[in-house]
Order: sequence, then structure tokens, then C-alpha cells
Amino acid sequence: MVEQHRPDPTLPDADNPEWTADDFAKAKPASEVLPKLFSAAMAAEMLRPKRGRPVSASPKMHINLRLDADVVTAFQTTGRGWQTRLNTALKDWLKTHRSA
Repeated sequence: MVEQHRPDPTLPDADNPEWTADDFAKAKPASEVLPKLFSAAMAAEMLRPKRGRPVSASPKMHINLRLDADVVTAFQTTGRGWQTRLNTALKDWLKTHRSA
């Protein structure tokens, strides 16, 4: 196995040198450069702000819930995704215990 080393951040990077004031003066905004490299529609899509996680059709609620330690431990020992499995178990319980 080949051991990979991280580059020393104190050394100059020949592939990506630090910008000078002249470099910043020559720089152009992406809104000018992208339409020349891609189609106008593609450039507009690339420049459209995208913030946060996509909106879910059925968002989950954040709550604080106190459960018995043995219940939590039983689900945690099943591995990653235990909270999703606990949520599924509660949904299954609701199917048979809905009040009229």
C-alpha cells in the first residue's frame, strides 16, 4: 500500500500560486466568463443561488424525546440508521393503534 502524505501548507504550491494584486486586477466575474465557456442557459443555471438542503415533500420535525435506555440501546446496536428504524417502528405501531 502506498502511503500518501499531505502537502506542507507552509511551502509554496507551484500548481496553484498565491494571487498577486495584478492577478486580482485581471480577474473577471463568473457572470462574464461562464457564458463564453458554456451556453447562456447553462451559465445561468450555474450562477443561480442554491442554498441549503432541497425542500422535502414530507419534512421531519425536530423534537426532544426521552426514551428508556434499553429501547435506545436496542436500536443503536442494530447499527447506522437506527433512528430511521425507530421512526419506522413507530409508524408501524400507529397503523394498528390509531384512535377513531
